Amino acid sequence: MKGKGGDVGSRFPLSSREVAAASTVVLGFVLGLLGVYLTMPASDYSFLKLPRTLEDLQILRDHLETYTSDYTAQVLVGYCMVYIFMQTFMIPGTVFMSLLAGALFGVFKGVALVVFTATAGASSCYFLSKLIGRPLVFSLWPDKLSFFQEQVARRRGGLLNYMLFLRLTPTLPNTFINVASPIVDVPYHIFFLATLIGLVPAAYVTVKAGIALGELQSIEDLYDFNSIATLFLIGIVSITPTLISKSK
Repeated sequence: MKGKGGDVGSRFPLSSREVAAASTVVLGFVLGLLGVYLTMPASDYSFLKLPRTLEDLQILRDHLETYTSDYTAQVLVGYCMVYIFMQTFMIPGTVFMSLLAGALFGVFKGVALVVFTATAGASSCYFLSKLIGRPLVFSLWPDKLSFFQEQVARRRGGLLNYMLFLRLTPTLPNTFINVASPIVDVPYHIFFLATLIGLVPAAYVTVKAGIALGELQSIEDLYDFNSIATLFLIGIVSITPTLISKSK
């Protein structure tokens, strides 16, 4: 792998072909959002921006509540495209989008929406990374990538359980998992199932908090000790079958 890292690192930054592929994906998202915008009524949309603080999020929620009831399809499509775009290109702030889903759509619809968009965005990132991500991953996270590759190689027999554990716990950042999985040869079906199932608990915690958005003082309040301990417990349960099989 070290040899590969040296070869790939010499090609960083991306080649013109790789930049063209990424630009095509960006253009597709932009055209989709433009289509949503053109179907909305004439109004002042200066409030539409990616939320970076809870205050930004509350302003966005207050404006979108009216549109959600009258233009549900457009709001849903716009929400999905923004979330998937952010996941695809590793843009920070999806936690605010998850909170917004709870504030606009409630717990059950919100969780379903977040899990769908997060899984779609992670999948989009997976395939984009498979196409052009190798030089970026080797350049940004060489040590973390070596650790991940070693763990994946050791756990081939119970890889789904291990990937579930990673999704359920903050052992490795989800962004890194999305972009590094194709590089270390995690099969897509395992990546997909682990993402779809593993993101549900954290999505539930975040979406539920979005319903009482006004009571949330900071993002850190989302994951207190009990929440993190619960996620780790679920993660340990998910990897237990692999540990038992290895001990036999």
